[in-house]
Amino acid sequence: MSASAVRPAVTVTALTVVAAALLAGCGSVTTAGGGAAGPSASAGPCGVPLERPLEGWVRDEVRIVSVNDACAEFEVTNAGSEAADFSVLFGWTGVDQRLDTSPTGTVTAVPPGATVRGRIEVGAPKRADGSRPPIVPSVKISRVRSVPTAEAPSKGGPCPASGVRLYADEGDAAMGLRVVGLHLVNCGTSPVTVDGYPQVQALDEKHKAVDSLQVLKGGAAIATGTGADTPPQRIVLKTGEGARSAVVWRNTNDNIASDPVNAPYLRVRATPDAAPVLVTPELDLGTTGRLGVGAWTREDVPQS
Repeated sequence: MSASAVRPAVTVTALTVVAAALLAGCGSVTTAGGGAAGPSASAGPCGVPLERPLEGWVRDEVRIVSVNDACAEFEVTNAGSEAADFSVLFGWTGVDQRLDTSPTGTVTAVPPGATVRGRIEVGAPKRADGSRPPIVPSVKISRVRSVPTAEAPSKGGPCPASGVRLYADEGDAAMGLRVVGLHLVNCGTSPVTVDGYPQVQALDEKHKAVDSLQVLKGGAAIATGTGADTPPQRIVLKTGEGARSAVVWRNTNDNIASDPVNAPYLRVRATPDAAPVLVTPELDLGTTGRLGVGAWTREDVPQS
């Protein structure tokens, strides 16, 4: 079961859609940032933009522009002070026929103050003759997440300037227990040394630190058998080699006097002097107030 998330900074000069949304599981579409893009009265790939958004079409810095049987077009505005990558999860209002997928649209390297457009596919898969079943879902924006492009996690593509890739996996969840893996790969030309535990800091939806959280070394205080209790060791990673850690928590509400804590983001430093990477494990901590972090261990890296 899934618990709840990468890309180096890039410079672009035009808004370009570079990938179509996938409809198996959670699809994605990647759009590079460029200049401002305002609504147009003429029909686009997803129909004619509406002057007034429908219910659920606006959330945080994102709004849906238009929807037809095949796709939905959306705009993202970066209200921050630095370039950012946005991930937008879409869902369905239930008014019309529900689709089996909840697509994710991603726009990257959006400059401060800029508005860019992205697109996701929302129609049912095409038939053999290329047509689609007549389905017009009522799309809504379910969730918006953003990370500074300079801190975006990286799972593929060009090697980041730091010489390492760091990203979080989708994790596992069972009976309120959550375990999300942190993965580190040396994609540079020099050895990388990790020794002990990664440094982590939980952030809320506004990217503010969750200071009430207690970070523990290892996962035993949260649960046994999580794989997060290997003793710390010094590991030297050659080019192409990797390491793994894990964060462990429980979604338990056992204190009626306290409000549940939800921290979507986790800022991770592989070593104390490493550049930070902001991952999105969606920490639903309940009222437990504790997060276990495992020490780095060696991990085999699949050869591409």
